[in-house]
Amino acid sequence: MAVVLAGHQYGKAENRVVRFQRDTPRHEIVDLNVTSTLRGDFADAYLTGDQSKVLPTDSQKNTMYSYAKEKGVSSVEGYALDLARHFVDDVDPVHGARIDVDSYAWTRVVVDGHDHDHTWTRSGSEVRTAAVTVAGEGEAQQTHVVAGLKDFTVLKSTGSEFKDFLTDAYTTLEPTEDRVMATSLVAQWRYDATCLADGFDFDAAYDAVKRAFLTQFATLHSFALQQTLWHMGKAAIEEVPGVVEVRLAAPNKHHFLYDLARFDVPNAGEVFHADDRPYGLIQAVVARDDVPAAPLAWER
Repeated sequence: MAVVLAGHQYGKAENRVVRFQRDTPRHEIVDLNVTSTLRGDFADAYLTGDQSKVLPTDSQKNTMYSYAKEKGVSSVEGYALDLARHFVDDVDPVHGARIDVDSYAWTRVVVDGHDHDHTWTRSGSEVRTAAVTVAGEGEAQQTHVVAGLKDFTVLKSTGSEFKDFLTDAYTTLEPTEDRVMATSLVAQWRYDATCLADGFDFDAAYDAVKRAFLTQFATLHSFALQQTLWHMGKAAIEEVPGVVEVRLAAPNKHHFLYDLARFDVPNAGEVFHADDRPYGLIQAVVARDDVPAAPLAWER
């Protein structure tokens, strides 16, 4: 029996990059958490300790900060593309690079009825994400852009039911035709090659996908969270032509009607106990059937 090095990759994780645009009195802020992952001809580093082909993770970190100035951050996807392409095209031993970015939103402080030019508070109902993978060289090079969001908590007080489900000897859940539906959504969507050209508006596409998610969640009468996820993914693909695949994960944030009858207090769907665990975890992948799957886009 032989023992082999079956796989390897390395990088610099969770670099907190904050970029201010200060060329006018009204400043702008971009707040990022950036992780690089490099793949390539690094086996000797593991097998013999030879570091001659290893670009230090500290160098990767420095590149992230410098590119925030050199290239700017017009969008998180564009910034990640610049970094991934640099590592693959300019560092010989690197055959593939993945850049993961979380973007945190800030809202300007209002002073005397006006937005302040250089003061913010942390805000946003979700964390915006991006993952860019570049692998190979020349015409064979593959590039994938996966955008997304996480910690996106949404809730509606009615318009959801759950009944006629399979039961067995251990089933205690009562069917309901009116329940609170809430989740903290994690969603990622993959863009096709047409979106990689200069000038594609990733920010507008992000807003359109998020709007499609919210519209379906709010307006669809839901028979199950599974059904809601299907309609959310389908709507996003239909809303933004460049989106070819959507992956959704939705923990069911349960709300149970609290028993007030024992106190002779009526409770007509008004007071609930929010139970954060355990929870049902519902997942779905929605994709166009005319576009090939792209496993490389999702590898970590």
